[in-house]
Amino acid sequence: MRMYDIILKKRSNLPLTDEEIRFVISGYVNGEIPDYQVSALLMTIVFNGMNARELGTLTLAMAQSGHMVDLSDIDGITVDKHSTGGVGDKTTLIIGPLVAACGGKVAKMSGRGLGHTGGTIDKMESIPDLKVSLNQEAFINQVNTIGIAVIGQSEGLAPADKKLYALRDVTGTVDSIPLIASSVMSKKLASGAQAILLDVKVGSGAFMKTLDDARALAKAMVDIGKENGRSVKAVLTDMDRPLGHAIGNALEIREVIDTLKGHGPQDLTHECLIMAAHMLVLSHICDYETALSHVQEALDSGAALDRLRMMIDAQGGDSGVLDDESLLAIGKFTYDVTAPQDGYITHMNTEQCGIASVMLGAGRTVKDGPIDYSAGIVMHKKTGDTVRAGESIATLYASDESLLANASKTYLEAITFGQTAPAVVDTILDMVE
Repeated sequence: MRMYDIILKKRSNLPLTDEEIRFVISGYVNGEIPDYQVSALLMTIVFNGMNARELGTLTLAMAQSGHMVDLSDIDGITVDKHSTGGVGDKTTLIIGPLVAACGGKVAKMSGRGLGHTGGTIDKMESIPDLKVSLNQEAFINQVNTIGIAVIGQSEGLAPADKKLYALRDVTGTVDSIPLIASSVMSKKLASGAQAILLDVKVGSGAFMKTLDDARALAKAMVDIGKENGRSVKAVLTDMDRPLGHAIGNALEIREVIDTLKGHGPQDLTHECLIMAAHMLVLSHICDYETALSHVQEALDSGAALDRLRMMIDAQGGDSGVLDDESLLAIGKFTYDVTAPQDGYITHMNTEQCGIASVMLGAGRTVKDGPIDYSAGIVMHKKTGDTVRAGESIATLYASDESLLANASKTYLEAITFGQTAPAVVDTILDMVE
């Protein structure tokens, strides 16, 4: 088998065999196939795509290039949730406890944030002493005992993806739905969960700017899951405005706690309840309507908050943060961004809002760069809200006062004001299954 022939075959828009795909991945990971040949193949995939079988095989080969997590010792169907990345997206830490409180088994490996999108692990690390690294035995025991564990992704997970992504980054092949789908799902397959709910973000703060593109990505990922024997659904959610009111790690943990106490922002609460219900359905616990009433009850009774407390305790963190939010560090310097006119907020460039929080120190500009857990933004007004000139629309928090001026300018530039109230869509836009 020769790489040269495989490139020509894909260039001619012919489907590759499972053997050819596995040959490419193993050869590349082992250093037997050079970058320039894999680059050529990636570009042919960008132009010609892959069918569901090819994509399923490619993704599994990428997953099997490293450590495959075995969760078979967990009692019941393990369920995971993955978001394609958004601003203010702290849903995992609300949905996970909701699902666990209703008898689901949430075994989740999460990533860190880069650029304008925040990472669940960074948010968790703003809780004093919380450990985000567990060995496999401890991880499995915790899920069996309390129904939930959320930890950082292991280094050995899908090394082929890491290598391919670095190559895509410098060869103009990042922006390809099949390649994005296989990248995301390779890590999900390697993480071992039997059921996966995908949260595909759409809008100015998301990688997918249009509903059609988001739908295509969702379908590709769902197909990959099905090709590999997983139960998968995708929910398309709005990211044309940040989710909730808080952007930034400790500030978002405060909002998680508020939400699980029953007084979180309406958009965030609504989205989390619906996604948690779908995860219970994927777990074969009950039908959707029953699931919806179960998760609402878990929220109202405080059972979900208790699960979050158990998880924090189990992972060595200070669960006192649930009772005393002052234990979560908050930037000592603040600045209020004010509305320049009367009227409505008609649009938010969500990516730009995220960038403003990065400028305050809340996110990374380079992988493994430093992060200030106490920095971020609390939004008082969002798309559709009325504003008066001089009224505070957001408060910025930073540990370094000199960062406030540029960040506030960036944030204000992200906001469009007008005299006519805009139509505000539901946060749940569509389902793909």
